[in-house]
Amino acid sequence: MSNITAADVNKLRQITGAGMMDCKKALVEADGNFEAAIEILRKKGQKVAANRSDRESTEGAAIALVNADKTAGVAISLNCETDFVGKNEAFVKLANDFAQMALNYTDKEAFLTADFNGISVAEKLIEQTGVIGEKIEIGSFERIEGAFVGSYIHAGNKIATLVSFSGKVEEEMGKNVAMQVAAMSPIALDEAGVDAAVIEKEIEIAKDLLRQEGKPEAMLDNIAKGKLARFFKDNTLVNQDFIKDGSMSVAAYVKTAGADLKVTGYKRVALG
Repeated sequence: MSNITAADVNKLRQITGAGMMDCKKALVEADGNFEAAIEILRKKGQKVAANRSDRESTEGAAIALVNADKTAGVAISLNCETDFVGKNEAFVKLANDFAQMALNYTDKEAFLTADFNGISVAEKLIEQTGVIGEKIEIGSFERIEGAFVGSYIHAGNKIATLVSFSGKVEEEMGKNVAMQVAAMSPIALDEAGVDAAVIEKEIEIAKDLLRQEGKPEAMLDNIAKGKLARFFKDNTLVNQDFIKDGSMSVAAYVKTAGADLKVTGYKRVALG
């Protein structure tokens, strides 16, 4: 049997992130062979993953990052089972490492097959499942592009948002509008983005309430349209009151940086 030193154990721990005892046991079982020890730890992860496949992974860390020239961004969530793990410094670092890498990919499927220090992202997730002992997975994967992209991560990494603009804006404005998305959770960018079924349902709800109030049937359509306008104001990003200055809408706030400027899209990733 090979003489397993503390330095060997530490080296394997640095490579895999596994605990010291797990690394020592793997090295002993592999007779000091690092590649074999890594494979042993991965197989352990596969077993844990299989045993926990039906568990809910609603905790974790949501991360939003933009590229160097602020023209593209990604928002992902690295999900786990408990808040305790989700707040762990090493777990949050792994989520940030994944997000940085995800900037180079357009969809979740391609990202999961990408190389992460010699193994795929999907394999790394299985490995970490064995290390941590909880179901670990990429929950959400969102990407956005634009002339300028702003981002925001809510305290505790529970919500991550991205916003794209039609032209260059100051970083503070990008963050402020992304913060708006995090706080107010709009259902669409503007009226045109609201699903027709949602609009029809809101009109019917408004009419039912008006009937209960005894309003004449002939008046219902016009009054319902007014209530629908309020619905758009409350639920579409550009029409919402700006959270830092309720005297103007988000669209009006953006135009303070340029008459032709507008928000062109947004993404919101939230845990739970």
